[in-house]
Amino acid sequence: MTQPKYLLVLACLAASAQDHTTWKDYAGGGDSAQYSALAQINRSNVGKLERAWTYPTGDGQKYSFNPIMVDGLLYVLAKRNSIVALDARTGKEIWTYTPDPPAAIITNRGINYWESQDRSDRRLLFCANHALQAIDARTGKPILSFGTGGRVDLKEGLGRDPKSLTLVQSTTPGRVFENLLILGSATNQGYGSAPGDIRAFDVRTGKLVWTFHTIPHPGEFGYDTWPADAWKTVGGANVWSEFSLDQARGIVYAPTASAKYNFYGADRKGANLFGDSLLALDARTGKRLWHFQMVHHDIWDYDDATAPKLLTVRHEGKTVDAVAQVSKQGFVWVFDRVSGAPLWPIEEKPVPRSDMAGEEAWPTQPFPTRPPPFARQKFTADDLNPYIDPQDRARFRDQILSARNEGLFTPPGLRPTIQMPGNNGGANWGGAAVDPANGTLFVVSKDLPAILKLVPGPAAPAGVRYTSGFGLVTAANGLSPIGPPWSSLTAYDLNQGTIKWKIALGDVPELAARGVKNTGSHYPKVGPVVTAGGLLFAGTRDRTIRALDVETGKALWEREVDAALEGIPAVYEIGGREFIVFCASAQVGLTPATQGAIAGAYVAFALPVVR
Repeated sequence: MTQPKYLLVLACLAASAQDHTTWKDYAGGGDSAQYSALAQINRSNVGKLERAWTYPTGDGQKYSFNPIMVDGLLYVLAKRNSIVALDARTGKEIWTYTPDPPAAIITNRGINYWESQDRSDRRLLFCANHALQAIDARTGKPILSFGTGGRVDLKEGLGRDPKSLTLVQSTTPGRVFENLLILGSATNQGYGSAPGDIRAFDVRTGKLVWTFHTIPHPGEFGYDTWPADAWKTVGGANVWSEFSLDQARGIVYAPTASAKYNFYGADRKGANLFGDSLLALDARTGKRLWHFQMVHHDIWDYDDATAPKLLTVRHEGKTVDAVAQVSKQGFVWVFDRVSGAPLWPIEEKPVPRSDMAGEEAWPTQPFPTRPPPFARQKFTADDLNPYIDPQDRARFRDQILSARNEGLFTPPGLRPTIQMPGNNGGANWGGAAVDPANGTLFVVSKDLPAILKLVPGPAAPAGVRYTSGFGLVTAANGLSPIGPPWSSLTAYDLNQGTIKWKIALGDVPELAARGVKNTGSHYPKVGPVVTAGGLLFAGTRDRTIRALDVETGKALWEREVDAALEGIPAVYEIGGREFIVFCASAQVGLTPATQGAIAGAYVAFALPVVR
């Protein structure tokens, strides 16, 4: 598909670099860099890091929360989905906000903070049970003047009957820009899901300010890439993951997911803009500035699941403010942040045709020529895991040899098809970080193949529909059928579009006990953080936190904790001391038989106090 001409956005002033010395926002800041300019902890002294404090989550639940720190208070999620304010220096509990009803599920990867210019009004903004809410950041008391009685119903205003919508709330927070909170959504995965409208709400009143239709309405750009009136019935094309903001230019970058249903698109013939796209929108108005679609007519669930990363690079002798998007397919896409022009050529290549009745797979897909992929993009019998039982190996071998297996964009059908990376593979939420000034990108990825197979679904006026019998493919011992590494950390030099180094990230404890190491941990949902001290911090599902040298990937410090780690750590300074806080509250073990209760906690590390 030929991309539309890009609209140029003229900026009078170059974007000023974010301060990166605080952690007031999810992922460290609006640019989603997952970077800290603090350097008290560095290569020379990281070996002295010690546990400064621990705060137990107190409920045995799984959390993947990125804490934020404002005015000496560290906000975490614990105690049965309650927001808890801790003393950022000691970990002592200050207050707790429990949602009403208590079983309400709060946005569980992070929350948003906003303050007025005179700081008289300071708010935490979050979603719970499909309602946007606000509480006082100093006391935890609900702000009842927000919305209706303190709530904004997120199922309202989507052009569908709210009672028909089962899922709208995303598990990831939005982005605050000036007095707006820009939100995405998490639609369900099947037919009849909600549309993926991007919406901005006034942080003081909760009123809707603007909406961008990711499934265009009549008269809007991209409407002709769908069947007529698809916006009334088709769902998805949503931002369930992470937005990024260029604060100085007032541009929000939105990575969208696939349209629904994920794996069969006979009712949505066309390229399906703006599914699977990187959108650049005016943050004040929601107006589209430019876009690029990474997957046309997605029938693989290849959502853009990771935040666009804002950084500055040297490209062909010029300084360029860029945005880098990593994907489930293992690609890195790099664009000029203002114009949307790719830094390196992107080629449209022919891909396999669908053999499904009614399905019209798009004939080509875009492939970036540079940088090289970070994930494996094929799975054959030669790649089988040597650490699974012979019976499993024989079973997987038969499945692979009998399946349709024609590369990255093999369309799903009635015959099983191999998907590699799987739709739960590649890079996912929180899975990338940048040094925004030096042009380096770090990506955590997992290699996890899937087998897709469509089966007849409910009859509909449009004809026979299909659903997928897809699944994550695992052996009896819980291991992936593909050989290691199962998770990797790849460092890129985006000034050149090259890979600097790549390592397996973490181990599988069951194999490490047998002396098999450097396999990469299984099923990582890891958010790396880079610091000006020349370090990259990451925690993995083997209960281990690592500090790596950003230049080489060499581990300079490791520490084991009591539970598996997920999500993004927080880095901040208080009282002249730099802290790094991790959320250790996920399951350990590959199978239910090896998974015990979660001894969850937030664990803070710092250098010893000099007395």
